[in-house]
Amino acid sequence: MMIRGLDTHERAKMCGRYAITLPPEAVRGYFKYVEQPNFPPRYNIAPTQPVPIVVARRTGAEAASRHFMLVRWGFLPGFVKDTKTFPLLINARSESVMSKPSFRNAFRRRRCLFIMDGYYEWQARGAKMPKQAYLLRRPDHGLFGVAGIWETHISADGGEIDTACLLTTSANAAIGFVHDRMPVILDPGDFDLWLDLDETQYARAEPLLRPANDDYLTATAIGPAINKAGNEGAYVQHPMDAS
Repeated sequence: MMIRGLDTHERAKMCGRYAITLPPEAVRGYFKYVEQPNFPPRYNIAPTQPVPIVVARRTGAEAASRHFMLVRWGFLPGFVKDTKTFPLLINARSESVMSKPSFRNAFRRRRCLFIMDGYYEWQARGAKMPKQAYLLRRPDHGLFGVAGIWETHISADGGEIDTACLLTTSANAAIGFVHDRMPVILDPGDFDLWLDLDETQYARAEPLLRPANDDYLTATAIGPAINKAGNEGAYVQHPMDAS
């Protein structure tokens, strides 16, 4: 999807920007990871930037625990040799994630959660009209976890980089007027199943890849400030009719 007015490297597929604006303690309480990171609110998170994800790790015979992890938003499969020419994979279609060589192994063994309290989408309005930006978030402006996959890419010189992408599904009836796709939003009760380290559990995780209920998100038309990746602050979320 090409978005008129966006920075060149941001002309990406759906859900190309999102936000984490709630306090770190609220995020930790919702996702229940072990670490206690401190981070500022981010209103305009863009591809290639470092982003937090939640993963599960098991130590010895102990039960798996959730952990906070920073990765690059833009998935790099392990087989990639030339990272400069490989396309930027910020999301993957959930319907084909198991059939694509780029994603298959990560889906089986390295599932994660993206942390969000809102994301942005652009609605096409006509050939000669700029796309309209929308902020999509819960009615209570609360947090939600989006299904993702991650991978550690090792370069030819031995350098390592952790990368991730989020999974998408068809949009529900409430937000389909903005775009026909949406992130896979998981219920907190399904977090453990999604993050389960046992490879045999991946088949049970597949049914979780479905649209959120129609009343889960609201869509608010916002101004054009969100179009530029360098803009950061609460003002990028101001509704169109706000002064």
